[in-house]
Order: sequence, then structure tokens, then C-alpha cells
Amino acid sequence: MPLGAIHLEFHSSGNHYLWRKVTSTVHNIIVGKLWIDQSGEIEIANSKTKDKCQLKFIPYSYFSRDIPRKVTGVVADNNGKAHYILSGTWDEKMECAKIVQSSRGTSCSEEKQKTVYQTLNPKVLWKKYPLPENAENMYYFSELALTLNEPEDGIAPTDSRLRPDQRLMENGKWDEANVEKQRLEEKQRAVRRRREADEAEAYEEGRQFEDYQPQWFEKRPDPITGEMIYTFKGDYWEVKEKQDWKMCLDIF
Repeated sequence: MPLGAIHLEFHSSGNHYLWRKVTSTVHNIIVGKLWIDQSGEIEIANSKTKDKCQLKFIPYSYFSRDIPRKVTGVVADNNGKAHYILSGTWDEKMECAKIVQSSRGTSCSEEKQKTVYQTLNPKVLWKKYPLPENAENMYYFSELALTLNEPEDGIAPTDSRLRPDQRLMENGKWDEANVEKQRLEEKQRAVRRRREADEAEAYEEGRQFEDYQPQWFEKRPDPITGEMIYTFKGDYWEVKEKQDWKMCLDIF
């Protein structure tokens, strides 16, 4: 189940969008071919204009005639008037069509009447790029996903791209990577045991225990939802420019 809210803010316009992702379900974990489905509803709200977009991710059903991974949605203003219709799939493309007229459709039930929208021709909002060559040998990663772990000079020594077992695996050294993975995991467990021992000692002595705090983020209340979230402190780029990483822990 998804936790927390996602924010997207455009500083030039002041538009601030907030939403929570739908449920991701992994099928055939034990037996069969693994596959993932997304299901549920999302409300994307603009805190500035109060416009909202309601999206529905339709779960896969063997008996359904709908296309798999289908997504439908409506964009409405702060008065609830619908202006756009969204349709597509969450893994291929999404289209948007402007509403020019709406009416109540006929229904067997007088209590539930479906709204019928007349729209202009749809426009493509986004479309999936073709997968790179030999994608079946690279976990079907997109070109972007394949580059996310590329080494970079001058990054923090705690950057996950520097994790040694990961680098060994990418270089095809599987046996060395497994050995290194076990060493790192044991190192992490040792650090956790030490922190737990320090906390217990502080409790026995009646002292306030200072738990680990993230280096680049701090916990604050979300100004919109009121939930506690981690926000970027903003000092990483200054530290990177100076190449002064002495505050970083030895995690590898």
C-alpha cells in the first residue's frame, strides 16, 4: 500500500500539485511469470487554483473486455465543472480531450445517471519511448533507467552509485559481488546493533538519546497535508561544489 503524498511545484507559475499513488500489486511471486498491476483512484489537486483531476486505474480482470492497464480520468475546476477527459494506459500513453458539451445519459437506474461528454479530438500527453535494443537482457529498462546508475565524478561518498557490490555486479563479477554484498549487510547490522546498545545505555543513565539524523534532509510538517515529511535542506550542492564531505559517514 502506498504511503505519503507526492508534491510537484512549478515555481514560475506557483501551481502546486499533490497526489498519492495507487496500489501496486505483484502477481505470481511464488509460481509463474511475475507481473505488476496498478489499481485504485488518484486525486491530483492544485493547491493554488483548487482544480482537480480524478484518475481511475482499472485493475486487470480476465473477464473484462477493457484493454489491460487502462486509465481514465476527468479534470475539473474548483466549481466541479469538467473541462478535460483523460484516457489511455499507465504503461504506454495517455491522451487528453477538451470537453465541449456534457449531458446526462439514460440509465436503468434513476438514481445513477452517467454523464456523457462530447469532446474535441484527443491530444497525446505522453507516450512511452521504444525500449533500447536487447532490452530483454537488461530487465526491460528504459534508456533513462539504464543511465541512472552511471558513475559520476565529485559525488558524495555515501552516494548509492558508489556501492561496491553494485559496481561489481554491473561489471559482471557476480561471485565477487555476492561476497561484497554479504560484507556490507553485516556492516549495516553491526552499526544497527551499536546504535541500539547506545540507546539502551542512554536510557539506563537517564540521558536523552540522539538518534541518527539524515544528512541532507530534515523532518518537518507538510504545510498542505499536515503530515510529517522529510524535506531537502538545500546544502548538498554547496558541499559538492567545495568537495568537503567530512560530515559523511563511512557506510561502504
